[in-house]
Amino acid sequence: MVVCVLEEMRIRSLGVIDDAVVELSPGFTAVTGETGAGKTMVVTSLGLLLGGRADAALVRIGARNAVVEGRIAVPEGSPAVVRAEEAGAELDEGTLLVSRTVSAEGRSRAHLGGRSVPVGLLAELADDLVAVHGQSDQQGLLKLSRQRQALDRYAGYAVAVPLGTYAEAYRRLRTVTAELEEITTRARERAQEADMLRFGLEEIAAVEPRAGEDAELAEEAERLGHAEALASAAAVAHAALAGNPEDPEGVDAGTLVAGAQRALEAVRAHDAALAALTDRIGEIGILLRDVAGELAGYADDLDADPLRLAAVEERRAALNALTRKYGENVAEVLAWAERSAARLTALEGDDERIGELTAERDALRAELGVLAQELSEARAEAAERFAAAVTEELASLAMPHARVSFDIRQTEDPDGVEVNGRTVAYGPSGADEVELLLAPHPGAPPRPIAKGASGGELSRVMLAVEVVFAGTDPVPTYLFDEVDAGVGGKAAVEIGRRLARLAKKAQVVVVTHLPQVAAFADRQLLVEKTSDGSVTRSGVKVLEGEDRVRELSRMLAGQEDSETARAHAEELLAAARADV
Repeated sequence: MVVCVLEEMRIRSLGVIDDAVVELSPGFTAVTGETGAGKTMVVTSLGLLLGGRADAALVRIGARNAVVEGRIAVPEGSPAVVRAEEAGAELDEGTLLVSRTVSAEGRSRAHLGGRSVPVGLLAELADDLVAVHGQSDQQGLLKLSRQRQALDRYAGYAVAVPLGTYAEAYRRLRTVTAELEEITTRARERAQEADMLRFGLEEIAAVEPRAGEDAELAEEAERLGHAEALASAAAVAHAALAGNPEDPEGVDAGTLVAGAQRALEAVRAHDAALAALTDRIGEIGILLRDVAGELAGYADDLDADPLRLAAVEERRAALNALTRKYGENVAEVLAWAERSAARLTALEGDDERIGELTAERDALRAELGVLAQELSEARAEAAERFAAAVTEELASLAMPHARVSFDIRQTEDPDGVEVNGRTVAYGPSGADEVELLLAPHPGAPPRPIAKGASGGELSRVMLAVEVVFAGTDPVPTYLFDEVDAGVGGKAAVEIGRRLARLAKKAQVVVVTHLPQVAAFADRQLLVEKTSDGSVTRSGVKVLEGEDRVRELSRMLAGQEDSETARAHAEELLAAARADV
């Protein structure tokens, strides 16, 4: 049962396509057309909708940008819907609208449900919505890493759980090893750093600076350096306020204010305003006496001792020696000392830390060996089932005598981890090298598919692998770009039949040049250019009845009106309908 369906794509200014709409449906859809007509642009467009890399070269010459819009029917509550709604996207009556714009300068924008989103989000959704396979994917299947990933995907939780634990331990081992290497290889540099910090801390400790001491000493030095001028000024001010004992007839501020107060006291009872002024003058007199007393005390307390000044300047010089090296002021010097003490403690603990890290590294390597062995055993068990299932599928794809198997091996490495009593190389995915082998006929030795499979055989192996995945880890939509490359005759018929069966469980879209495959499709789309070499809205159309027979005839013999080709095309369609 298909839970998500790619219903429609509109493509504008992409490659040879000017403006076209590709209407899709559940089941099996075949996309056909002359070579160079733009069939592959369907795959390219879907790749863009699913977060693929943007390329300015895809933009049609003369256009400012290329735009691909897609409409996907998604059920409420599906993982794709949940993730889209988290990003702020809105559904339109159970339909998710996706668009991608690529400018002629190479800039790219993505929209999901009417909301601008990162392109990476489209790639996330792709994992739950569509599996795209083209000729590049066939070449990817030749890589050992892709073959291991395929096996791990098939194995499911049996591999995923220990692999997750292994990956976490592997990352920790990398961290521990890097730290251990950093400590041991930079031992001389770290010793030099420790000596420098130790010298600085000892220099600061010898001076024993106190927070705020530099500001206090600066104030005291300023006062002691001008002691005589300060004392003289205080004496003159005191005399002006309180009088000079050596000049009893002199007039001072206190005497004048007191006289003013006495003059007003005699008449204050006659006017409240004047009484208030009299009180204020009395307050002034009190304030003058207080200030005069403080000035007298200031002059008496002023220390003009040159020895004290020398001591202050000597202390300031000691503090300045620290601030020149360790901070702008004493507060920064103390902060430097605190940080350096912590760093020195860490550096002086290197020997102990090396021991701890070495022990942890050895423990992690032993743990990785156990986990790698568990992974290898899980992969071996899954490999037997996977190989048997793919072999069975190949029998349905006109390769009845082919046998698929996996070679799971490890490589000796003295710096590796111990697995089954051997010290072997290891990596982020375990210690296994996984290689897919194919024996195409009885008596043939199993060989790596990179060496033992022709182009047509590789296409069928990839299709068989995907069909097996569809039974264990399905996605709603499969899109194949010329998966039938290098195939013909009976093998092509079997591929068409297998794709039709896969379409009973998922939406299948196939770009094909083989009539034997197209005949099995529930729906056939024709992509054709106009006279100016572009594909327009009328250039992508659904073929039915006579039109479909004509297209299959062209694909068979290159002659749409050949009676023989037409008869063969009708026979293909009839056989496909009867088979499915």
